[in-house]
Amino acid sequence: MIRIEYVYWLCATLFAAASGFDLIARRFASAAFWAILAASFIGGDAIEAAASAGNALPAQIAGLGVIALALIAGSGLLRRQPSHDGDAQRRRASAQGLGNRLFAPALAIPLVTLALVLLLPYLKAPHIPLFDPKQATLAVLGVACVIATLAAMALTRAAPLSALRESSRLLDALSWAALLPMLLAALGAVFAATGVGDAVAQLVSAAIPTQSREACVVAYALGMALFTIIMGNAFAAFPVITAGIGLPLLVGQHQGHAAVIGALGMLCGYCGTLLTPMAANFNIVPVALLELRDPNAVIRAQWPTALVLFAVNLMLLEWLAFR
Repeated sequence: MIRIEYVYWLCATLFAAASGFDLIARRFASAAFWAILAASFIGGDAIEAAASAGNALPAQIAGLGVIALALIAGSGLLRRQPSHDGDAQRRRASAQGLGNRLFAPALAIPLVTLALVLLLPYLKAPHIPLFDPKQATLAVLGVACVIATLAAMALTRAAPLSALRESSRLLDALSWAALLPMLLAALGAVFAATGVGDAVAQLVSAAIPTQSREACVVAYALGMALFTIIMGNAFAAFPVITAGIGLPLLVGQHQGHAAVIGALGMLCGYCGTLLTPMAANFNIVPVALLELRDPNAVIRAQWPTALVLFAVNLMLLEWLAFR
């Protein structure tokens, strides 16, 4: 059975490789950053087991590691180094020769993930599922990424070491922003656990006529977009806004379809992602990679699309969630 732990181990291998390449290049701050992250992914099960046994020391060490990551990221030592790769010309010529076929491995990730998710009920030995039922979607995504990597290697005729080296190059380019999605998602869970969703529900109940389904739909969609703009990630906004508006008002009071509300609510949040510099890995890192003069160039280019998509998602939410 393919468990989520295997995906974590693959991530740890990637981070460890990035640390090794940075160490060889004498980028010691980057090497330490990725090494700490690799250790966290590898040692997660041990930390959980120790916590269950009442031993808090491993968790405290992990906490020190998180503090160290923040200190390294805040020190400014993770700045992207200029590339002096003599092989760049050969890679550019190869890319021009392959053309649009280069997009095939990237497109394989969502397509393979979707196919495997749809086939999950049939992918099992007698009484043993192929993927861990508790984290099936993430395990499937990990397998899809591995398949896409193999496809990219076959397409470009690159060696496994080249895949690790290019992945390390991309991680160094993204720097600490590569961790923002998981950090903000965790922050959203913390907000939900501390009752922020209940506070949002009280504020919304006082501000809008909750007996109006249309008003609740608009409040939910706007709440997802605005909270995403503040937090920088729809995964952080989702547990708070859904707990405060989606579940009690749209699902509980107006009998909406929970799956449709959740899916379209996330899409409304993604529209907020297109509008905020807080989504640094989407809107700020590309500016740095492309060396654009305007720090908000990406946001300026995509805000009309974000507004149109938000309007479409709002209409779909009203139309599909209550059928």
